[in-house]
Amino acid sequence: MSNLPLDTSFIDKAIHFAVDAHAGTERRCKGYPYVIHCLEAMSIVATMTNDKEVLAAAAIHDTVEDTGITMDDIRREFGEKVAYIVYVDTVAAEEGDWIAQKKVAMDKIRNASRDAKIAALGDKLSNMRGIARDYRVKGDKVWDMFHAPGGKPDHIWHYQGLRDALRELEDTEAFKEFSSLIDEVFPQE
Repeated sequence: MSNLPLDTSFIDKAIHFAVDAHAGTERRCKGYPYVIHCLEAMSIVATMTNDKEVLAAAAIHDTVEDTGITMDDIRREFGEKVAYIVYVDTVAAEEGDWIAQKKVAMDKIRNASRDAKIAALGDKLSNMRGIARDYRVKGDKVWDMFHAPGGKPDHIWHYQGLRDALRELEDTEAFKEFSSLIDEVFPQE
């Protein structure tokens, strides 16, 4: 182990970028700042890699989808690898209805690099943790918070599809937790 200080400048830049991009926004129906989700996703990713570009991408993964930030902004500030990883985890509204958007998103993840899958798993596990916490309190009323037109059946299809798309990471603790939470929230009936 080195006694030299760890160079966190690239990751620090990404964290500040995410904080600024999501400033003043709340995580959907949660009552806390949106950026908490981004930091949780990055924390999950840190259990699978110490690659600074993958960690940075996890921190800023929702900036294109949920703020005025563009892919060109990401590419300019963080480079091509980070931009690619963010792109893989970005759902584009122009892809059609909710089902079409999710199909495109799952296909992008399924065909992505391992690094991009790691960042996507950080995001999806953070989402699934929140859903599981809410489900334990609200039961099936939790689905009223989301935009899926078909409610719970659409979410079952989506999260089972995500699990399949991320199966390359099944040897990680993060994937095992993700899979377990899917089984808890969507038990076989």
